[in-house]
Amino acid sequence: MAVKKTELYSLLWEAANKLRGGVEPARYKDYVLTLLFFKYVSDRYKGQRYGDFIVEEGASFDDLIAAKGKKDIGERVDKILSAFLEENQLQGSLPDVSFNNEDELGRGKELVDKVTDLIAVFENPAIDFKTNRASGDDIIGDAYEYFMMKFAQESGKSKGQFYTPSEVSRTMARLLGISKIQPRKGRPWTLYDPAAGSGSLLIRAADEAPVNRQGNAIVSIYGQEKDNSTAGLAKMNLVLHQKGTGEIKTHSTLTSPQYLDEYGHLRKFDFIVMNPPFSDKSWSDGITPENDIYHRFDGYGIPPEKNGDWAWFLHVLKSLTEDGKAAIIMPHGILFRGNSEETIRKQVLARKYITGIVSLPANLFYGTGIPACIVIVDKEDADEHEGIFMIDASQGCKKDGNKNRLREQDIERIVLTFNNRLEDDGYSRMVGYDEILEENDGNLNVPRYIQRSNTELPQDIAAHLQGGIPADDVDSLDELWQVAPNLKQLLFSQQQSGRFSLLHAPDELAAEITTDESLAAQKVIESSALLDAWAQACARPALLDVGSDTDPRMMIRQIGQELLEHYAAAKVLDPFDVFDVLMNYWNALLQDDIYIIKASGYQAGHEVDYTHKKSTSSQNTDTGKVESFEGILIPATLIEAEYYPETQTLLANLNRAILDIEAELEALLEDQSEEDTPFSEVLSDTGKVVEKELTARLKILDSMKTSAQLNILDELLEHLAAKHNTRVSWVLKQHPDIADLDLYGKTGKPIKTKLTAARQQLASFTPVPEAYKDEYEALTGYRNKLERIKALKKQAKEAREQLDQKVIAKYDKLTEDEIKHLLFDRKWLVHLASEIESLFDQQVNAYATRITNVARRYERTLPRIQTAVNYSRESVLNSLKKMGYTW
Repeated sequence: MAVKKTELYSLLWEAANKLRGGVEPARYKDYVLTLLFFKYVSDRYKGQRYGDFIVEEGASFDDLIAAKGKKDIGERVDKILSAFLEENQLQGSLPDVSFNNEDELGRGKELVDKVTDLIAVFENPAIDFKTNRASGDDIIGDAYEYFMMKFAQESGKSKGQFYTPSEVSRTMARLLGISKIQPRKGRPWTLYDPAAGSGSLLIRAADEAPVNRQGNAIVSIYGQEKDNSTAGLAKMNLVLHQKGTGEIKTHSTLTSPQYLDEYGHLRKFDFIVMNPPFSDKSWSDGITPENDIYHRFDGYGIPPEKNGDWAWFLHVLKSLTEDGKAAIIMPHGILFRGNSEETIRKQVLARKYITGIVSLPANLFYGTGIPACIVIVDKEDADEHEGIFMIDASQGCKKDGNKNRLREQDIERIVLTFNNRLEDDGYSRMVGYDEILEENDGNLNVPRYIQRSNTELPQDIAAHLQGGIPADDVDSLDELWQVAPNLKQLLFSQQQSGRFSLLHAPDELAAEITTDESLAAQKVIESSALLDAWAQACARPALLDVGSDTDPRMMIRQIGQELLEHYAAAKVLDPFDVFDVLMNYWNALLQDDIYIIKASGYQAGHEVDYTHKKSTSSQNTDTGKVESFEGILIPATLIEAEYYPETQTLLANLNRAILDIEAELEALLEDQSEEDTPFSEVLSDTGKVVEKELTARLKILDSMKTSAQLNILDELLEHLAAKHNTRVSWVLKQHPDIADLDLYGKTGKPIKTKLTAARQQLASFTPVPEAYKDEYEALTGYRNKLERIKALKKQAKEAREQLDQKVIAKYDKLTEDEIKHLLFDRKWLVHLASEIESLFDQQVNAYATRITNVARRYERTLPRIQTAVNYSRESVLNSLKKMGYTW
């Protein structure tokens, strides 16, 4: 079974929680990711003779499991990991951690328990990589990067520099153009990152490259990272993304580049991606820039001593082949700063190497809050380049905690706009080199060339003075009037001045808009018809034909782009917002489903995951009894709704009835006065009825009931208990009305159970003393409702158990067509339709809000305000005069 991304994320964070208290948060990743890496490699390669890694007895994850609970567990784990590293010649390539570190993990039993619990997390069957060979490897790697992101979030500025957000990495990779290459003989394609960090940029770029017949990328990966620990993380990251042959070398790239050719010159690469440290103040440590032996600054100039942005940039230029391409993250300052940086910039521009600039939102990166940009470099046929394609994507993001994050729609819009060179007013534009160099003296600041659209409506002085809504303000909602042409006349009336007045109260606008027939018809088109057309033409063939050779990432990208094309006809919804709905669902759930199908086929729809009850002992062991279950692919509720709707409806009605009675009981208590309530004897300190106390109190009240018949029955019970059988017979002869009751057993003699039942029945018709009547009725009514709840719950439980058995049996009987129908039509498509419908409703509400704001903008004219001010002034003066204050 494929590993689920969501489960792996949860388990990684659970493992981190085991380290809290002693281990610094910045170190969580070192322990957890080391175990994730070892678990993955051990599961994948143990027992393989010719695998990428050697995993032998005594150096596998199974040996870690055997060490659990041992007094010397820390020492054992270190030895096992050391043996693995030595066998694979990986010494020094993983983070420097010791599971015998008493300073971080505690002493004695504390260390034993902590390391044991940590290993136990990775024993979870949900992350058994042995059975995950068919798919899901990029999910494992993505989970690794998720954890890196969480670490960067928690560690702040000083520790987040090594991590490039996944969204930015994916954007850069798609802008690089590496997807267009074809396999070539002789010299393999090469990809390089001189500031590799944790390797995410390299991995995302390599993911975009085509693969050969064996399914391997046709690019070779090379990276250099100054920090040894971070370089280790990058190596693990490559392995977890099935790119273990990639090289990561250490040392400072600017001081001691590790990739040289046979002549000692910088090695040339076909593609380069890089996110260097911004404004690197120590870039020149260890080198003399004027005499740089690699000639990186020749013909360009020397970057400022305390700012290495251009130093890193020029290293990239020198490391590119003559037709090489690069995508580099840079702070905005390199686009416009003067002095030596201006000189360098003009030299680069003169060579026409820069072909694209994407201005990103501020506060995207964990190491800094300043805005950055992606600079695209292309040395191929540079003399023929006509200009730089610029995109201002600085507004496209969402808030995520204290950082901003690119949404899926932001990534897609950037990529489609850049790769197709789509000019969009206020967003993108092709800017000629002549305009840059001659008219703007080499300044590349994006706002110089792209003026952001101003959506603010101008203030209308006449309307503020005379009242009414300006025609321009009403016309600004033209996209709404195009969809609902009658709505404008329904909401507004035009005055002689040409301005408009609102015909409805502001709080009535939403209802008027949502009930418009034209808008309702458009809602059906955009939330149903367009979606169905895409689903049948694109999504259904792709999602219902997933096999072991399917590339899920390319598949979702393809159907996502087709979704954009289908929604180009939308008049209310933004196609990119709809695209975001699809991609958010993909990231949250759909991706997991597709990888499971890729690994196990659609027959995985038969599989059920059981949760077992745990014992109440301190060991919390599995009892083997099923507590709950859920389909691996198909939720049980879908099976219920599709095949057993009557039982599902019955359960819903029973639960609703239970909730209604519970609400009645709660309301009954709330309606009582605190001082004089008939429930005073049965309430807890929190004001709740204690059922045990309720039963005891009613027993006392029942004992207060008196009648001749009850007295006789009590006498009979006493005689029966004392075995005075003769006396029992005599009493019954004296009271024939009692003798006629159902008091007798199979032998024809009175028995205790019958007497007791008869007494209870008679007592139910016998009133309590008048002083206790109200209390008794209230408590009896409450008890009857409780009994009704118990009966309903019992009925619901029995129905639930019967339905569960039917559902479990049904999973085994599902045909492949039924599985596909349930997945596509009842699960995936229903979710998307619901989200898109909600999106449409949000846009309609936005229209209503805008109309309200426009109307209120000119609601109070200046003369009215002046009149109100004068009135208030006069009122205050009169009040002061009455108080004796005059002047």
